[in-house]
Amino acid sequence: MNYLLPLAFASILLAAASVQAGTLTIPVGQQASSQQISLPQRGASISAVNQQHGEPVTRHAAIGEPPISRWDYAEFSVYFEHDKVVHSVRQHRTPTGN
Repeated sequence: MNYLLPLAFASILLAAASVQAGTLTIPVGQQASSQQISLPQRGASISAVNQQHGEPVTRHAAIGEPPISRWDYAEFSVYFEHDKVVHSVRQHRTPTGN
């Protein structure tokens, strides 16, 4: 009776070992378009972003303390603390034709 539990466990391990997993490939960097857009870097001023990228599609008012605001462009968004960039992110695009 003492050998039944180890035998049952061994058969579960053998069954699990015989299962083959498929390979999931996730392409790195596909969210970026073929034309690489230079995102505003941390510490850049609002005026530098405006000068380099022009007027944003949408400006979101500052909220919180410290005040954080967001500018949305067609391909990316820029987050500001006061008048300095704290983060820039590309807009997520769903692949088409797949």
